[in-house]
Amino acid sequence: MSVEIERKFVLSSIPKGLPKLKIKQGYLQSDKNRTVRIRSIINQSNKATYYITIKGPSNSSGMSRFEYESIISNDDAEKLFDLCYLPLIIKNRYIYMYDGMKWELDSFCGDNKGLLIGEVEIVNENIDFEKPEFVIKEVTGNSKYYNSMLQKNPYNNW
Repeated sequence: MSVEIERKFVLSSIPKGLPKLKIKQGYLQSDKNRTVRIRSIINQSNKATYYITIKGPSNSSGMSRFEYESIISNDDAEKLFDLCYLPLIIKNRYIYMYDGMKWELDSFCGDNKGLLIGEVEIVNENIDFEKPEFVIKEVTGNSKYYNSMLQKNPYNNW
């Protein structure tokens, strides 16, 4: 178990030529105090890995919260996906290294098509870092941009 500290940003674009991961995720529970997520990640070799993740409430800054994640079997994941709220979140993820930091850049599909989000995990909330030129604005702590909220109120409904 650990505490995840991350910052989230809306992007204007995603650089071309980055390796792509295909992500499908659904929520068994989603409210301000806890989120239980099932996720599949398909890599470039078409190998899938499945996870269950439990997240606690965000702190007052919206940057950090408790997170527990564990790999689960394909069979368990598929059974749990059947129990998730619909629609599922589908997105493509790209890993981008910038100024020594790993950025996860997400391009959403379906009802969230057109939304581009970048996240960077940091070791403490007070770290200052350079942002790539394609960052439009920070949305850390804005629950509207949480994946669990995008499932309930998709980007194309805004």
